[in-house]
Amino acid sequence: MLLFSIIAYLLLTVLVGFWASRKVKTSGDFMLAGRSLPLMLSSAAMFATWFGSETVFGASSEFLKSGLYGVIEDPFGAALCLILFGAFFAGKLYRMNLLTLGDYFKVRFGGRTERVASIFLAPPYIGYTAAQLVAMGLILNVVTGIATWQGVLVSALVVTLYTYVGGMWAISITDFIQSIIIITGLLVLAIILAGKAGGAGLVLSEMPKESLKFLPDPNPKAIVSYIAMWSVLGLGSLPSQDVYQRAMSSSSERTAVWSCYIAAFLYLSVAMLPLFISLCVRHMYPDQLTGDTQLALPNMVLLHTSLPIQILFFGSLLSAIMSTTSSSILAPAAIFSENLLKPLIGHRYTDKQLLMMTRICVLIFAASATIMACLRSNIYELVGESSILSLVSLFVPLTLGLYWKKANSTGALLSMVLGMITWIIFEVWDTSWPSLVPATGVSLLGMLAGVYFWPAKFEKLEKYGKD
Repeated sequence: MLLFSIIAYLLLTVLVGFWASRKVKTSGDFMLAGRSLPLMLSSAAMFATWFGSETVFGASSEFLKSGLYGVIEDPFGAALCLILFGAFFAGKLYRMNLLTLGDYFKVRFGGRTERVASIFLAPPYIGYTAAQLVAMGLILNVVTGIATWQGVLVSALVVTLYTYVGGMWAISITDFIQSIIIITGLLVLAIILAGKAGGAGLVLSEMPKESLKFLPDPNPKAIVSYIAMWSVLGLGSLPSQDVYQRAMSSSSERTAVWSCYIAAFLYLSVAMLPLFISLCVRHMYPDQLTGDTQLALPNMVLLHTSLPIQILFFGSLLSAIMSTTSSSILAPAAIFSENLLKPLIGHRYTDKQLLMMTRICVLIFAASATIMACLRSNIYELVGESSILSLVSLFVPLTLGLYWKKANSTGALLSMVLGMITWIIFEVWDTSWPSLVPATGVSLLGMLAGVYFWPAKFEKLEKYGKD
């Protein structure tokens, strides 16, 4: 019955995707849902962007190992990203009326910077998408007994299919439905487990004091590492196409901004549920924590709960993961088609051809992520690595491009390239300091060098305005 329910849910999601495809007439409809989403759909889409496998599997696993200090990156850093994007980025970018984040780099810094930025924007999504596919593979492994890689293939096929046909419209509508299932499923499970464990107070009272640690030790290295943990998603995901396209799909600038704030509140609130559930698991079923702790929650639910709870829990898990996976497939596809392939073709294309190019890119990126998912299995690491790449290369030129008139294309290029090179060097060197710290610092120095040593005439936003 559980397997039948999962199959029915997957089929229903695909059907919703085909239904939503009726609204897709242009590439703008496919990438940004025609910039027409109301606050309710836009907020659900923003919330679902973040609430994926790393929150349910990765964060709960890290929480059991290291307490609150181990999950600064996610969910706290992820919620910070949404707040910052709403406060400082969403309004300015929405007024520019562009399809992709790569278009911003073109308008602000020129075509050459657009192409380099797009190269840095798209590839990180392969690892991020792979993390979601691994999680879905784990679920199908627990429920059906099939190998994880086989579950990855099935999952990739389903998500790719409805993303391919419906684009951002399909993602937004399914996100709204999936958000309701996520919140309901996790809340019901948390209440039931708290009751079985003797009450939430008892479960929380058994937490070791070190698990409540939230601030760093008072020494330079600990403080720098702490800031780095906040920055991985808090700053690293600001220059990301999936956050951008969901905010830009809103029906107005005000909706774009407020959807970020609402999503941040929802995310941080709902993300506490998997952490609490993991404490209940440790209290009642400590044997479930042996081996891969990423499997602790699904194994516990499968072995110790009734069928209705199993259906609700696995339905909420699939909802969380599928909503994140679909956007992380569409995001790089939009960047690749709009900012890399389109300039190569020049003006010899129609909108229908651009739409087809984007759909083909969906297939390419989905296939790449599927291969990576079959080769690697640590969800939290895959997500963190993908965000770090954006932080060390794109955060500085995006932010200074919006807020500093003197920022120029030379500085943007130096910032992106030198930041990435520095990160690679420090990763190979393997120091005890977080590699993203010196890399982000060098990225900033690259922008300053471009402005003051090669002071070209900086690009203006022209009709898009400077505010």
